[in-house]
Amino acid sequence: MALSRLPNTRDLALTGLTPLAWGSTYAVTTEFLPPGRPMFTALMRALPAGLALLALTRTLPRGAWIWRAAVLGVLNIGAFFPLLFLAAYRLPGGVAAVLGSVGPLFALGWAAMLLAERPTARRLLAGIVGVLGVSLVVLRSGARLDTVGVLAGLAGAAAMSAGTVLTKRWGRPEGVGALALTGWQLTAGGLFLVPLSLIIEGGPPALDGRAVGGYLYLGVVGTAVGYWLWFRGVSRLPATSVAFLTLLSPLSAAVIGWAALGQALSPLQVLGMAIAFGGTLLGQLRGSRPLPTPNPAPAPAPARAC
Repeated sequence: MALSRLPNTRDLALTGLTPLAWGSTYAVTTEFLPPGRPMFTALMRALPAGLALLALTRTLPRGAWIWRAAVLGVLNIGAFFPLLFLAAYRLPGGVAAVLGSVGPLFALGWAAMLLAERPTARRLLAGIVGVLGVSLVVLRSGARLDTVGVLAGLAGAAAMSAGTVLTKRWGRPEGVGALALTGWQLTAGGLFLVPLSLIIEGGPPALDGRAVGGYLYLGVVGTAVGYWLWFRGVSRLPATSVAFLTLLSPLSAAVIGWAALGQALSPLQVLGMAIAFGGTLLGQLRGSRPLPTPNPAPAPAPARAC
């Protein structure tokens, strides 16, 4: 595989750190956080990090970017997080991770519709290979399917991939960096989660030191820094290339479970990890050039908060 056929390897490596960090979410959630509070956990991941980034960048959206930031925040955060947790709670044996690995295939479809990028046979094959590899890593015998869980897992993968492609299509207003865009989306997604968390789970639980540390880790490393690197990568790499990096998340979770939680890794799981990683690399190969699309009208300049 020639490096010249890959996107910028430095940007690819930095963006890949995000799904690797996301892979630690399961271990942190089970070992540090209150049980049975997925909506509150999603809220605590998104809103504090978003507000902190807004305070740091002192940049607010204006004009069309008010509704664009809201749409992206709901797709990438507000809808994705609850659907992900719902699937994980209702589907045993890693089925939710397999459904999440369908995301690159959804991204190929969204990119064809929104970016006029033709889905190549190579990337379709890479998507199928990735699903196969993740299945070998996380599936267990006797895993039962739940209709609501399956629909939630597929909807979550579709929402995240749509948000990634739309982030690429809309870009950023002139003079606005990836950090500010990340703050907009996390805040919008977090605000969307506030009423859902209160209605579904009620008030916040009592938190001890371990829980506070777990939420700080998820908020800073897995969310603020992670999504900043993610949206930075979306702005510099093909959207479908970024989407294929999500296959690294269940692989990271499996390695962390083995190293930190004492979970066994069978030879079949190791083979699955190699296959999924191969699908990730295959998805990075450059295909045909996208069809020409008209340049979008320049977005209005952002307002600076006082």
